[in-house]
Amino acid sequence: MKNKKLLFQIPFLLILIFGSIWIIRSQQNTVFQQNQGFVFGTIYHITYQSDEDLQTGIEAELKKVDNEFSMFNKQSTVSKINRGDKPELSDMFCELWNLSSRINKDTNGAFDVTVAPLVNAWGFGFKSGQMPDKAQVDSLKQYIGMDKLKLVNVGGKRYIEKANKNIMVDFSAIAKGFGSDVVARYLESKGIQNFMIEIGGEVVTKGMSPKRLPWKIGVTKPSDDKMQANNEIQTILNVTDKAMATSGNYRNFYYKNGKKYAHTIDPKSGYPVQHSLLSSTVLAKTCAEADAYATSFMVMGIDKAEKIIDRHNDLMGYLIYDDNGKNKVWYSKNLKKNVEE
Repeated sequence: MKNKKLLFQIPFLLILIFGSIWIIRSQQNTVFQQNQGFVFGTIYHITYQSDEDLQTGIEAELKKVDNEFSMFNKQSTVSKINRGDKPELSDMFCELWNLSSRINKDTNGAFDVTVAPLVNAWGFGFKSGQMPDKAQVDSLKQYIGMDKLKLVNVGGKRYIEKANKNIMVDFSAIAKGFGSDVVARYLESKGIQNFMIEIGGEVVTKGMSPKRLPWKIGVTKPSDDKMQANNEIQTILNVTDKAMATSGNYRNFYYKNGKKYAHTIDPKSGYPVQHSLLSSTVLAKTCAEADAYATSFMVMGIDKAEKIIDRHNDLMGYLIYDDNGKNKVWYSKNLKKNVEE
């Protein structure tokens, strides 16, 4: 009886074995496509294993994100809100709004999509050498804070209500990461198992690289190099089935009267941050989260950043900071196996 049962099982096992071999060989023989282009004011690079070139579909997905969150697209939802209109909000907009609100609360306001007026004031000041004084900063702070905005639902239609018409919405610190996530979803919907998406340094990976190895992403060593001529790598991270984003002040700064001012603005104080953190790299489940937390940590500084990373099991952090003129590194325990020293 056992022998008969075994005879029935053998054909099934053979089909399973040969089927698995066929799938592995077909995957190995499938080429990797490489697409690149310009979006959100930066360059994107996407590598994925597919017989079909999907760039047209990828750019259609990126266009959807641009139509919602671009500060340069006059017809985007964000531009309409900033003009004082009340456009009906899409599911995509609400998804990113809700994520931004959650991270805003989790970081005690360090991440804030209303900080644009302060960023602009200091940005123009950096360029002209005439930085805003305390009175100007204080006058702008009345327009800063996500608590001054509310997502309301009226008759099934969703809108943003402002406490003051001068409040601006700017998703620049999270939109590139979100765009990478949107493309990742699109590739997954096409059944693609191996890919790497990078938009302006914000990365999502899945599966294996063309070398049949885990995806490896470099973290740039911070240096006072505005021309970006020095791209020395601090370390290499193994990043597979993860998203990664890096934020830093080491290429965006200004000296005045011997004092160094970073371009990262603290939404609460209204002033450029003054602390030792030079670069913040975050790995997370989604690139939007990694992007937002990396920005937040540059506002908060290393001590507060470490505490947030330690209380989130799904976040990994690699922080580079200045210690009396020397670069030092702190990274979370759950990242150790991913770091190549």
